[in-house]
Amino acid sequence: MKYLVVILDGAAGWPLPELGGRTSLQAASTPNLDGMARGGVLGLAQTVPEGFEPSSSAACTSILGYDPVSNFVGRGAIEAASMGIMLAEDEVALRLNLVTCDGGIMRSYAAGHITTEESRRVAAELTNALDDETFRLYPGVSYRHILVVKGHPELTELSYTPPHDLSDRGIGNHVPSGTGAQVLLDYMDRARPILAASEVNRQRVSAGELPATDVWPFWPGVAPKGMTPFAESRGLKAAMSSGVDLLNGLAVLAGIDRLTIAGVTDGLDNDYFAQGAGVMHALNDYDLVVAHVESPDEAGHGGDIDAKIAAIEAIDREVLGRALAYDGDLRVLAMPDHLTPIAIKTHVGEPVPFVLHGPGLSGGAADAYSEEAAADTGVFVDPGRRVMDLLLAT
Repeated sequence: MKYLVVILDGAAGWPLPELGGRTSLQAASTPNLDGMARGGVLGLAQTVPEGFEPSSSAACTSILGYDPVSNFVGRGAIEAASMGIMLAEDEVALRLNLVTCDGGIMRSYAAGHITTEESRRVAAELTNALDDETFRLYPGVSYRHILVVKGHPELTELSYTPPHDLSDRGIGNHVPSGTGAQVLLDYMDRARPILAASEVNRQRVSAGELPATDVWPFWPGVAPKGMTPFAESRGLKAAMSSGVDLLNGLAVLAGIDRLTIAGVTDGLDNDYFAQGAGVMHALNDYDLVVAHVESPDEAGHGGDIDAKIAAIEAIDREVLGRALAYDGDLRVLAMPDHLTPIAIKTHVGEPVPFVLHGPGLSGGAADAYSEEAAADTGVFVDPGRRVMDLLLAT
């Protein structure tokens, strides 16, 4: 038996008046997901434990079959692991976004989705000016970077607001706050004039694109204690395809191999054809493969209904279409990690619809795959990590 896990990041959401009261999932044409729902097991899963921030950190940890409570690792540390950053015991790793603020308003949590090449040039300018015995900046993908701070363990106890929670809202009291926050606020202040003088930003403004005006640190984490390797806990050789550091970091911590597939990105330009073909080919060498696709979440954060629907349809066509055509015994799990409702442009921790399909998995209680159809089945898995148990059950 082979296994495929497809994570449609942020694909679930709320009904929209623009779609006649339907969600993006309901409005999308998803013949493969619908077929899986008719012939498999459809239900809801609680991937985000009560009291946890509804981010992919906890939610994707659950999907991989781990307990995000007992295996908690701050997201900054997970993304640091993806980048090969080894944290000392007195260091805190934070995610650091390049953002665009104007008049105290968060105009873009992603600096207009600055390219990786541009972003790394900006990061180099910040590194040259601000790196010292306390701060080290590591460039990541697009607007996402990692800031490592030495000697300030109190940073894990501060209050943070992810910038994608502030889209088109005032940043006001949402900067890092609490005892010891001044060290980060000073870093943010010192970064601002460097960004203002950046040639990259001058070129972006000339091209009619948003500049990176500020840095925004959040999601702190310390050196992880270690997760039980997936091969040890499940007895399966596993691999993952993802365009984001968070998922790649979870793979590192869980001992899951990372696949390099050209064209797989963190955004709406993802090559779904290449990712679908790549993960199916990887099943020749692995027992279980995870395909994580970020684009529905990016569209949700951007409030782009059409882009979110297009991303869901592309995953259904290019990834799940290939899975259902697989010549052999294959079980498939498809699900979002969390909801990213268009209306609020950020995550919520409500249960997500999951569907299991393949040999030994049957239900037939639904005609389509959606949030409403999943709720109507009455199948509810809490905690969400147990969905992996259902997928692998003999």
